[in-house]
Amino acid sequence: MKDYKKYFIIPAPVDEVFIALTNPFTIELWSGYPAIMDDKPGTEFSLWDGDITGENIEIIPNQKIVQEWFFGELVDKSIVTIKLFEHKKGTQVELNHINIPDDDFENITDGWNEYYFKPIISFFEEE
Repeated sequence: MKDYKKYFIIPAPVDEVFIALTNPFTIELWSGYPAIMDDKPGTEFSLWDGDITGENIEIIPNQKIVQEWFFGELVDKSIVTIKLFEHKKGTQVELNHINIPDDDFENITDGWNEYYFKPIISFFEEE
């Protein structure tokens, strides 16, 4: 199991970035895929036609999102924590994903960079 931590700067206010991460209609706009997502703890989500599934564990609007990502029969839960901070250029995002299965690590980290945060940044740059 491996952990991954990275920071991103998104050129948008914190409240808009929060919506981009939790509103299924907005997720579809930047990802290009239908999404099942909610901004309430205890709700399950599905992104990229079910390639990513899990449960929202803790959500503090405009501040923090904690999710469990499902990877089959893992003993240790794979937990994603996304924290949002105001930044002079918009929003700083702190991503911390722990307990990523070794076999999935490269795909997951590439996914975070290329298919998750790069499109969100582009989405806000185009406005």
